[in-house]
Amino acid sequence: MGGSLAGLFAAHVLAGYADRVTVVERDRLPDGAEPRPGVPQGRHPHVLLQGGQVAVESLLPGFLAELAEAGAPRLGMPSDMVLWQTGRWFRRLPATTHIYTGSRAQLEGLVRRRVLADPVISVVQGTDVVGLLGDASRVRGVLLRDRSGDTRAEPRSLEADLVVDASGSGTKAPRWLAAIGAEGPREETIDTGLAYASRVYRGANGVLDGETRGYYAYPDPEQVHAGGALPLEDGTHLVIVSGLRGDEPPTGDDEFVTYTKRLPHPPLHEWLDEAEPLTPAFGYRRTANARRRYDLPGHPAGFLATGDALCTFNPIYGQGMAVAAMNAVALRDALADRRRTPTTRRVQQAVLASSRQAWDISAGADRKMPGATGTAVNGGPADRVADWYMSRVQERAPGDPVVGRAFRAVLTLSEPVSALFAPAVARAVLFGPPAQSPAEPPATQERPEA
Repeated sequence: MGGSLAGLFAAHVLAGYADRVTVVERDRLPDGAEPRPGVPQGRHPHVLLQGGQVAVESLLPGFLAELAEAGAPRLGMPSDMVLWQTGRWFRRLPATTHIYTGSRAQLEGLVRRRVLADPVISVVQGTDVVGLLGDASRVRGVLLRDRSGDTRAEPRSLEADLVVDASGSGTKAPRWLAAIGAEGPREETIDTGLAYASRVYRGANGVLDGETRGYYAYPDPEQVHAGGALPLEDGTHLVIVSGLRGDEPPTGDDEFVTYTKRLPHPPLHEWLDEAEPLTPAFGYRRTANARRRYDLPGHPAGFLATGDALCTFNPIYGQGMAVAAMNAVALRDALADRRRTPTTRRVQQAVLASSRQAWDISAGADRKMPGATGTAVNGGPADRVADWYMSRVQERAPGDPVVGRAFRAVLTLSEPVSALFAPAVARAVLFGPPAQSPAEPPATQERPEA
């Protein structure tokens, strides 16, 4: 259910085990790299983190070369960007990790072309899933209705041995499970009320070019406004600004630019004053973290969830595409494990486990934001200890190369959280003072000493 990235990656994995894989997608899929209504965040910034790159390349060998050939910008962190977080500018040291910042539509189009070339996989387009077949013990298929037809018409049945929900954060699967007498998931939520707006610009003065390819200021409890500019594949930049409920970014032309004055320093506002807007501003407000616990006992066999339908993250942290690929790798590995029978629950546990680090990062940061609400806002004693340690990591990451490298590796999902407790990192975090970081936005990269 769903032909976006999570659905495509899952279909690719399942094609190795099934006679037929059917992807049901509500949109009519474009031939190339075009935004579509079924991806509500499609016009906003997307990044493919290092951990996601490893996962995608594992699923689709040679994909990163295709992405580079298509012109997707690859930025070194922290060398290529001016970065601000927790009141400090990051030193622009040599890159220890990289991200891709091209458009979501471009990346999804390339994945779709690769995955749908498999003859085992077919797509039913322009069609809604409107319910599930089965009972409390097992899901046995889905009910479909053509979106261009009569909404009062009886839905048609599509039977399946396995149904995978990849329909995104707006999933209706919990309601459909209840309708067939099955148990739905326990849901954990954290909502900061964050909202953002994005707009494409072409720079006029080359500031975001050459050594400086992007800019980003992250939000935190003391500085709730955030924003940045990331390069796209056509040489333009996608600009984003964000704020919390009650102070949402406007989408009017002048108001959008004025809103950037809320950021802690003026580089983005100054750049926008001379840049040429190429699109209207688009807003987005559904940014809550939500984790649906299908891994617990009592759920029916024959049903799995993946991607945002399983675990939704505040998009400001850029984790969604990486986790969709990592979920598919976990699905593949669980099915390939000959030591254990791949029961529905066991496989769902593995898929959810691949989301845990991203959840801990996003939920851990958001539960500290002012006004955060939800069922998972109140952490226990272990969370308070972790928050204390992480606050010291964040103080030292901008100026300390050792702490900074570990911090970026964890945030980009390329190394486990344990990397933050390696002996050299722990010594700096627990016993050393914060290293000096730039007082102003660093305009150039630092060169390695000869």
